[in-house]
Amino acid sequence: MFALWYLTFAVDEIRKRLAWLFNSNKPAAPALDNKPANPPVPAAAPAPASKPVAAPSSPSPKPVPASAPAPTPAAKPATLPTPAPAVAPVKPSAPTPASAPAPVKPSPVVAPTVPAKPVAPVTPKPSPPKTADTMPIPLPKSLIESNTNGNGTNGQAQDLESRLFDDQSQGPKAPVVDIEQLKDASNDFIKGEANAFVQSIKEAQKAGERKQDTMVDAAVLAKLEEGYAKLAASDSKSLLKKYLTKEVFDNLKNKVTPTFKSTLLDVIQSGLENHDSGVGIYAPDAEAYTVFAELFDPIIEDYHGGFKKTDKHPASNFGDVSTFGNVDPTNEYVISTRVRCGRSMQGYPFNPCLTEAQYKEMEGKVSSTLSGLEGELKGKFYPLTGMEKAVQQQLIDDHFLFKEGDRFLQAANACRFWPSGRGIYHNDNKTFLVWCNEEDHLRIISMQQGGDLGQIYGRLVNAVNEIEKRVPFSHDDRLGFLTFCPTNLGTTIRASVHIKVPKLAANLAKLEEVAGKYNLQVRGTRGEHTEAEGGVYDISNKRRMGLTEYQAVKEMYDGIAELIKLEKSL
Repeated sequence: MFALWYLTFAVDEIRKRLAWLFNSNKPAAPALDNKPANPPVPAAAPAPASKPVAAPSSPSPKPVPASAPAPTPAAKPATLPTPAPAVAPVKPSAPTPASAPAPVKPSPVVAPTVPAKPVAPVTPKPSPPKTADTMPIPLPKSLIESNTNGNGTNGQAQDLESRLFDDQSQGPKAPVVDIEQLKDASNDFIKGEANAFVQSIKEAQKAGERKQDTMVDAAVLAKLEEGYAKLAASDSKSLLKKYLTKEVFDNLKNKVTPTFKSTLLDVIQSGLENHDSGVGIYAPDAEAYTVFAELFDPIIEDYHGGFKKTDKHPASNFGDVSTFGNVDPTNEYVISTRVRCGRSMQGYPFNPCLTEAQYKEMEGKVSSTLSGLEGELKGKFYPLTGMEKAVQQQLIDDHFLFKEGDRFLQAANACRFWPSGRGIYHNDNKTFLVWCNEEDHLRIISMQQGGDLGQIYGRLVNAVNEIEKRVPFSHDDRLGFLTFCPTNLGTTIRASVHIKVPKLAANLAKLEEVAGKYNLQVRGTRGEHTEAEGGVYDISNKRRMGLTEYQAVKEMYDGIAELIKLEKSL
């Protein structure tokens, strides 16, 4: 009967294990249904609890008659049930009914010569380590196919029990492992870990680079703080002082441009050193217009007559050049007329970030490009390197060549490696000129005596179109053509006249007031930061953004016509 019961119990356990085996949501280690992994072995009939074993210092246990069965040892932990003594062979001298064995009373036993030691639980043999990510070993097919209807014989039960016991004592058998597959899995794991490690290193490096992009040298910060304090305490009327508030200064002083690492000091150092500047800032590279937009945008809006940070510069349009005539047909007031535009060569930074090699490279490109011009634009390129001082000064006096040593450009770090990479091109009639690497990469100029704006403007448009076919220019969708100084952004067009208006000039403040109504700018005879010589002023359009090239030139044309009319009326 017990064997039949035990067989039923074993089959029930097998079913549970099979259910666990095919349930992927169950963990591999815990026992089924929160039950202990080694269920206690059920006895054939309840037996009285045995007395606790005495400690070594306690008296020896009482002797037990030889005919009495030995006490059952403590159950040892195992993955399968331990066979009960009830099914073991019974001595003929002491038969015990299988259905209800009588309880055995403990009897005194003969004291051993050696003090008894505490009975310790039998430790199962260690099982081989489990292979990662493998399912437990399924039970033998013979066990799964055993009779579960109570029809099995005692021999079958004993055979089943014996096999279960053997499986328990021997531990789980190691699965058959494909060595090549294991090698591949190991290699894949190692590669994955290595790739993850390399990726983490790269991410750390990028994080360090990003941190470096926002770090400004302590010496630069000290110079910024000192320069800002002096500017704030000065009576400067520059746009820099007007818009560089303490809040804006603190927001921008630790920023740098991504590519060339230009700082706020590179942007404002000219205005910090020259408190008499009208504007006071330059863009060391094209990215500065974005990184330091908090300062550039309000200055651009102020200078260019309301071009807001949300505005977009219109597409280039030179218009119909034939609509312009001679602004002073009688030649009473206008001495000469000039129209110029600035251009930056695509792929190069602005002056403060240019190397000497880049200056020379650009000079070579400009020289070779201009040598291909024909017609009235045909001329010669003269590099400043090796140019005689007398020739250089004569070109400056003729208003053909830019000045060397401009303090505003020098403070902006725009005169590095002088005169390397600088030069001038002019046609045979000296009515068309190109400056190479003065303030901008290129200054394209058309000029002549008198006030025939139509002829002068037409020559400029022709030259710009021809050069652009050979040299690509830097252009921004919002800001238009990019330049070193923000006053020249957009069209970059500056149309000007050298004009004598002695009555208006008697009161310079009045002259500037009238010119301002027509968006005109009044300068000295030799341009910005110079004085009028013999009452001759350089008057030009001021706005260059938010309007087309044609509209910018027309503002100058209409304004000069009004000034001449006013001068005549005085």
